[in-house]
Amino acid sequence: MKHSILTFLITCCIFSVGCGKSTDSKPDPVPAPPVVVAPTPKRPGSIGIVGDSSNVVKTVTGGMVLMGGGTDVEAAFKWMINKSGGGDVVILRATGTDAYNSFVYALGSVNSVETLLINSKELANDDIVAYIIRNAEMVFIAGGDQSDYMNYWRGTKVEKALNYLLTEKKAPVGGTSAGCAILGGLYYSGETGGVTSAQALVNPYDSNITLYNNDFLKAPYLQNVITDQHYLTREREGRSMVFLGRILKDWNIPAKGIAVDERTAVCIDANGTAKVYGDYSATRPYSYAYFLATSTTKQPEQFVANTKVTWKNSDQAVNVYEIPAAVDGGGNFNVANFNFAEATGGKSYWWWIDNGVLNKKLQ
Repeated sequence: MKHSILTFLITCCIFSVGCGKSTDSKPDPVPAPPVVVAPTPKRPGSIGIVGDSSNVVKTVTGGMVLMGGGTDVEAAFKWMINKSGGGDVVILRATGTDAYNSFVYALGSVNSVETLLINSKELANDDIVAYIIRNAEMVFIAGGDQSDYMNYWRGTKVEKALNYLLTEKKAPVGGTSAGCAILGGLYYSGETGGVTSAQALVNPYDSNITLYNNDFLKAPYLQNVITDQHYLTREREGRSMVFLGRILKDWNIPAKGIAVDERTAVCIDANGTAKVYGDYSATRPYSYAYFLATSTTKQPEQFVANTKVTWKNSDQAVNVYEIPAAVDGGGNFNVANFNFAEATGGKSYWWWIDNGVLNKKLQ
């Protein structure tokens, strides 16, 4: 009898275990695959953007801004923004931050402001970088070291994109300090170090006078122009005279010069008419722009290495027009023909160099 009861209990246990594996029970839930969000495509070189990152197309009007460094000229940025049609603004630089983004964005109505830090040939040849620049309605090149721009950007897709904006799309393009230095077809690179007026006037072939002739940007009206910046602040009149003398003597080019001081900007419209914007007042002396012109008939008399420069031509070596800046744009100067007879709002001077000393007189 005990044996029968034991057999019955064992049988029940086996049956209950089998019921635990019944096909009527629900299977364990299968975990759902994780949701994968595709990353936003990185914009190479971008160090910040404000506004709408999607591209817009706006009607633009050509124009150039040559800014002399120091405090940025708000009126010149507003002038460019107006010509951009309110499109996308791109700030270019090889060093520094995205501080221009919020500054420019607050000055007018634009779709976006983005800063690209392009500090290598690889980035300068990146297709997306070039695309961003080509689709901009306004480009501004920040200060820094112009030899960086020359070494990183020259001969690259960035150069082609900038020249497309300048010559085909005709969007407003500007630069300050080093960014202004590279906008002339003729330019001083500073790649081996800076040069002062005092150094240049006693040795016009100083090793730091490194000049280039139309191998980079193709800005309208500026192919035979060399620019200079921080002009009166750093007393650069003498060195710009030497730059012009070198170009005339070495390349036989009767070059022109546009020199801009700090807190000052030369704004050149699509027709080549320039006005000078800034915060000039009688108590702030460093707010002028200068337009200089040489002639093949007025060659330097003494212009050799390690010898003080003499470039007199009866004390009329170089024709110079000085325009004081104004908040709403001072004076008028025709950069398309450099006809001094058409200039208004300023004063005409003759500049010359006598045994290493720069001289000036009113015409």
